[in-house]
Amino acid sequence: MGDRWHVEVDRGVCIGSGMCVNHAPDGFRLDTARQSHPTRPKADANESVLAAAEGCPVEAILITLLDGGEPVFPPEE
Repeated sequence: MGDRWHVEVDRGVCIGSGMCVNHAPDGFRLDTARQSHPTRPKADANESVLAAAEGCPVEAILITLLDGGEPVFPPEE
């Protein structure tokens, strides 16, 4: 079985660029204030969601392993 992720968006950082929706249209949506929200905060590991996190111009998307909470993105340094 593959990894399960917890996906969240720091709305205090999100600038509403929409890049996450472009990379993962099934993974994110923008609300009327152009703030991003994950469509499934608990989800199977997904390359498009990871690409959305990596492509976010302000790194507002945080992904951790559902079991254990280890960071997936941004990675620990």
